[in-house]
Amino acid sequence: MPGSLPHRLSRNEGRQMKHTLRNPWVYLLMIVPTLVLYCLFFIYPMVTSSFYAFTDWNGLSNYKFIGFNNFIDVFNDSDFINAIGNNMLFIVFAVCVQVPLIIFFAILIANVRKLQRLYKTTVFIPSILSTSVIGILWGFVLHPNIGPVNKLLSVFGIDPVYWLADSAWALPAVLVVNAWQWMGFYIVLVLAAILALPKEMNEAAEIDGASGFQRAWYLTVPLIKPIISVVVMLSISGAMRVVDIVLVMTQGGPVGATEVMASYLVNEAMGVNPNYGLGTSISLIIFAFALLLTALYQSTFGKVKE
Repeated sequence: MPGSLPHRLSRNEGRQMKHTLRNPWVYLLMIVPTLVLYCLFFIYPMVTSSFYAFTDWNGLSNYKFIGFNNFIDVFNDSDFINAIGNNMLFIVFAVCVQVPLIIFFAILIANVRKLQRLYKTTVFIPSILSTSVIGILWGFVLHPNIGPVNKLLSVFGIDPVYWLADSAWALPAVLVVNAWQWMGFYIVLVLAAILALPKEMNEAAEIDGASGFQRAWYLTVPLIKPIISVVVMLSISGAMRVVDIVLVMTQGGPVGATEVMASYLVNEAMGVNPNYGLGTSISLIIFAFALLLTALYQSTFGKVKE
C-alpha cells in the first residue's frame, strides 16, 4: 500500500527512540560536558584554594604549611570578632526590619489600581544599579555639609551628623543603604506571589466584612509563606556575603565600626601586606557560617507546609 513503508519506518524510529531514552548511559553522556565544566571551574578551584587556607602564602612566593594557625590567628583577632558581630547585625536587620517592610510594600503595591507597573519599576531600579553608583549617591545624600539629610535636620535646629565618619552612625547608615539597594528585588518576588493568588478569595473576604489589614494578615500572608521563607533565606545568605557596599562607602571604617567578615578578608588578602592563605581561611569560615545559618533556618522556620 502507498505510504505503508514510511509509516513502518516512523514506528521503528519511535521504538528506537524509546529504547534509547530508557538507557541511563544516554543521560550520563548528556550531562558529562556540564559536569566537566562544573568540576573544572568550581570544584577544582574550591578544593585547591581550601588547601592554601592551611599555609602561609602571599600569592607569589613559595607557600609554607602551617596547619590551623590561620584559623587560630583569625579567631584571636578582636577585629574579626567585631566583624562577625557586624554580620550578625546585618542578618538581624534583614530579617526583623527589611523582610516586614518588603511584605508591607508588596501588599501595598498589589492593592494599587493605577500606575502599578510604575511602582514596580521604581522599587526595582536600585537593585540594578551598580554598587559604586549607589555608594557615591548616598555619600552625597549623607554628606555632613551639603547632604540633603543634614540640610533637613538643620531646619529643626539639629547639628550636622557625620553619618559615615561617626562610629555610632556609620553602621546604621550602611544597613539602611544596603536595605534600600536590595529591597526592591525582594518586593518584586513577593508581589509576584501575591498577584498569583486567586482574586476570588480576597473578594469573598471583603464581602464578608474583613478589613484591609485582616485580609492581608489572615489571608495574603499565610498564602505566600513559601516565598517569604525564600526571601528570608536569601536575606540571610546576602547578609553573610555583604562586602561591596561596605568597601565603597566606608572601607570598613571608621575604626572598624562597619567591618564585616568579607571586607576583613579583602583587607587581609589584598592589603598592603597580602596574606592569601589567611584570606582563604576567612573565606572558608564565611562559607561555614552561611551554611550553618541556612541549615538552621531550613530545619526550624524554613519548613513551610503547602
